[in-house]
Amino acid sequence: MASSLSGRSFLKLLDFTPEEIRGLLDLAADLKRAKRAGEPHRYLEGKNVALIFEKTSTRTRCAFEVGARDLGMHAVYLDPSASQIGKKESIEDTARVLGSMFDGIEYRGFGQERVETLATHAGVPVWNGLTTEFHPTQMLADVLTMQEEFGEMRGRKVTFMGDAGNNVGNSLMVVCAKLGIDFCACGPAAQMPDSALVGTCRALAEESGSKIELTEDVAAGARGASVIYTDIWVSMGEPAELWGKRIELLSPYQVNARLMGEAAPDAIFMHCLPSFHDRKTDVGEEVYQKFGLPELEVTDEVFEGPRSRVFEEAENRLHTIKAVMYATLRDPQ
Repeated sequence: MASSLSGRSFLKLLDFTPEEIRGLLDLAADLKRAKRAGEPHRYLEGKNVALIFEKTSTRTRCAFEVGARDLGMHAVYLDPSASQIGKKESIEDTARVLGSMFDGIEYRGFGQERVETLATHAGVPVWNGLTTEFHPTQMLADVLTMQEEFGEMRGRKVTFMGDAGNNVGNSLMVVCAKLGIDFCACGPAAQMPDSALVGTCRALAEESGSKIELTEDVAAGARGASVIYTDIWVSMGEPAELWGKRIELLSPYQVNARLMGEAAPDAIFMHCLPSFHDRKTDVGEEVYQKFGLPELEVTDEVFEGPRSRVFEEAENRLHTIKAVMYATLRDPQ
């Protein structure tokens, strides 16, 4: 598997076969075992990677930096003020400059076309750390977490509650369709995935033997689900003015104990983080003061409860991102 991905970019999971995705998950599990066993795995000694962050991050940045170090590489972080990309220098020119100095480039930012343009002109592997449309590294971590909980996921149901048309909802639908996992987008019609992407995923699901369901019915969405997944209601980069509208639209889809009770008896809760499950953040407190809601997309009871796997999921960002970097940067065999 790994040799077949050498030199390739990792931009969206639609570009990869089910076998390639499973291979990356197997590699991530091996790297996680080695990390926990304290076994050195500096397989990419001497290589250098650039990390472009037009949008800030905790998990993605830390996973790339720690992962690069574990693999023997040096990482250079370029924050939103440290690069001229798209401002004083075109994406094409930035790609060629960085590609001449680095062995790989990570990009986290805005439209998918930006990371695609980087990959076209860089001459080295480019990895998507998040765009407006897709979040593929998050999906590898999510499926690894599901497999650790349930083993084979084929035929199980994963339900995304709430703003199902965001980059995480889009990518979760794609990976489920690729791997034969039943996927349900449960939310208001205005927040559903793009119809063209739904059509693509339904065709993929037909090949893999899974189903793609869209519903506004909370009970129907939760029924029989092995995984209940949600995300914040106003995504990074969206204006704060949207909170009122989104609260009105999405409050019925809050993940709480009642909703979890509709899911399968062994269901787990997942969230890509950060989460507004209490008032211990500036945004959480601001929303509470304005709208009177102490919990938003998920209640603290569920987030901190025994069915929550959010921190296992967060750790797996490290192992899956390491797998992507190693698979695409290792020498062909």
